[in-house]
Amino acid sequence: MTGVFFGTSAFAVPSLRAFAKALECRLVVTQPDRPAGRGHQMQPTPVKVAARELGLETIEPQGLGEAQAVLRATSADLFAVASYGKIVPQAILDVPRLGALNVHPSLLPLYRGATPLQAQLRDGVTTGGVTIILMDAGMDTGDIVLQEKSAIAPDETYGELHDRFAELGAKLLAQTCALAAAGTRQRTPQTGLADPATIAATATRPLARADLELDWRWPTARILNFVRSLSPAPAARAELAGVAVKILRATSVPSPGTEPSVDPTPGKLLGHRGRAAIVRCGDGVVAVERLVPANRGPVDGKVFALAHLTSSL
Repeated sequence: MTGVFFGTSAFAVPSLRAFAKALECRLVVTQPDRPAGRGHQMQPTPVKVAARELGLETIEPQGLGEAQAVLRATSADLFAVASYGKIVPQAILDVPRLGALNVHPSLLPLYRGATPLQAQLRDGVTTGGVTIILMDAGMDTGDIVLQEKSAIAPDETYGELHDRFAELGAKLLAQTCALAAAGTRQRTPQTGLADPATIAATATRPLARADLELDWRWPTARILNFVRSLSPAPAARAELAGVAVKILRATSVPSPGTEPSVDPTPGKLLGHRGRAAIVRCGDGVVAVERLVPANRGPVDGKVFALAHLTSSL
């Protein structure tokens, strides 16, 4: 069995390796090199780097329309898509005789769209998973081929969940390729698997700058989930003691009390406890354990608090 793989980000790398091991991968499609780092030098995508290591040919079209002839020429039986970052048009999906698979890190039909990992953590979801679908023209609406649930720990960060679900997705993709080769692949339509209102409410989109802003008036649980949903990157943004900061890690602590000496203003830096800075929030206090002040590297919350306060908790 032969195939073509579409992917761009680091999430797709384990799936590429599994796909290349499961069948003859004739081509890898990824996005063009982009400037990165302080020097803004052109850098290949993680998938392109991995494809080179595997000795696989790559193409980086600006648009998939221009690649249609090349894709047809591969005579591939199966396409697989993981974190490619562009819409794959129906004309491309129709090329392989066994269709095109997509690796999606949520329990579809919930959390469709571009940022399912971040959204699940932000919403405090405790059971997530990965779904392999047979793609159609819709946004993550294709029939389900395989799906596996996995618990999400209450302190798991985006970076940790990203890496874990990337490996889970690779395992499921390999299993799906084996089913396709054996002619035993099953498919389950997503229709009726969840309430339409819930599906719509959990749909995701690419993150905008406003989606990174933390509001200290939020309750503790919301703040903690928000921080871990964006850690380590792009990181939650806030102002603390008049300084713009990125918050990498935060935990809950018992409230220091409601005595008049403790300022009840949300966002007030109250002091430090252990290695953390203690900050007033909507329903108590939050321990900010790790943060990045503007134009500086990461520091413990205590270090930041000591630089801006003389008192401690």
